[in-house]
Amino acid sequence: MNQDIRFGTDGWRGVIAENFTFANVRRCAQGFARYLLDQGHRDAWVVVGYDKRFHSENFAAAVAEVLAANGLRVWLTQEATPTPVISYAVVDKGAVAAVNITASHNPPTDNGFKVRDRHGGALPPSELKQIEARIPQDLSGVQRIPLKQAQEEGRVVVFDARPAYIRHIESLLDLKPIRKAGLRILVDPMWGNAAGWFPMLLDGEATVVEEIHNVRNPIFPEMKRPEPIPPNVNVGLRETVRRGADVLVITDGDADRVGLGDEKGRFIDQLKVYALLAYYFLAVRGQKGPIVKTVSTTYLLHKLGERFGVPVYETGVGFKYVAPKMLETGALLGGEESGGYAFGFHIPERDGILAGLFLLDMMVRLERKPSELVELLFREVGPTFYKRVDIPFQGPREPIERRVKAARPRDLAGVKVVRVNTTDGYKFELEDGGWLLIRFSGTEPLLRVYAETTREELLDPVIQAGLELTGVTPP
Repeated sequence: MNQDIRFGTDGWRGVIAENFTFANVRRCAQGFARYLLDQGHRDAWVVVGYDKRFHSENFAAAVAEVLAANGLRVWLTQEATPTPVISYAVVDKGAVAAVNITASHNPPTDNGFKVRDRHGGALPPSELKQIEARIPQDLSGVQRIPLKQAQEEGRVVVFDARPAYIRHIESLLDLKPIRKAGLRILVDPMWGNAAGWFPMLLDGEATVVEEIHNVRNPIFPEMKRPEPIPPNVNVGLRETVRRGADVLVITDGDADRVGLGDEKGRFIDQLKVYALLAYYFLAVRGQKGPIVKTVSTTYLLHKLGERFGVPVYETGVGFKYVAPKMLETGALLGGEESGGYAFGFHIPERDGILAGLFLLDMMVRLERKPSELVELLFREVGPTFYKRVDIPFQGPREPIERRVKAARPRDLAGVKVVRVNTTDGYKFELEDGGWLLIRFSGTEPLLRVYAETTREELLDPVIQAGLELTGVTPP
């Protein structure tokens, strides 16, 4: 049985040449093809794209061969393409779905198989289960035609996804003020798909855009992985100071996430960035609409929702929960703790490029540097302090889960626990608005312990209390 292929928080990921093999990628593609055919989509178009990881373009070609052999038609990107650009291509081309070969922020040993719906957004868990159920046990159940033949028959068309996306972005945001602002912007695309995008969109007038880590290198030197959080961003933060840049914009390997560094070389965590984006739309642009957040994202969104009279909805972790909720509620914003933010007037998919542009526009409109934006946010809704600890584990997770489930702490670091939220993991909500969350990663063998506090001196004690609840010691 196909026990080795299961879709986690965002698709299926595996170790290249161990379980992420051409055979298994073809099995996945066959399962997705069967799913689409069962939905009545024979002869429909599917977008297939990929990132800059090892062999990604060849894995993508293998997917295209299988889909074409099953009576589907494929728009295949001509080069490594940012995830949000692939997702927008689904809408632009009127396709019914997409397959994206990427492991996003995972270590260099990994690659992944993501699927998207006709909106360019993640499929809900119930639909992912249907795909899993259709994955054949072995290659005998896989149909395939050579890529060259599929192209000759017009079943696979190689295309450039950039122009349509750029036109769309320019309809959402006037880039001219950023180009003319005279900013010095440093961009770290983390050896990934966003390389060249910010210079292409913003360079050429008074603003200067420089990049580091902007060529293909699938071992990701100078970082553990292409995830826009410390310590992976430390080189970029140092370069920000050395070059006298006004801001550091960081995108992960497939460019669906964004990180931010201020002009002093300090990292601005993802929770603050989401709160800044919400403030930008609600207060600066005067737009209204629901906000969707995962259980691991900042409580400041609730405070902003109350202040500006918009509802805030909370989901499990992953865009397979966020995207459907955005569509259901007509949300203005959707986002998660990992640095992925989506915009309801765009596509229900994380977009690190567009999010970065909005943050730059906020700097220009308010004439403030990043550190000053954080100060403004704190004056409006109060301060927040955040930390996450990832603990690799081996063996069964059930003993850890039982230990946490049985815990009934009355307080954490002296602050009263008022509620235990089990939407995704175990979230201990505190009387002052802070919280502690303990959950397992949906994509890697990691136990995550998160905390957000209203006072900086509480942060480490709350994290330590969480570690004690798990009974697991960090390496």
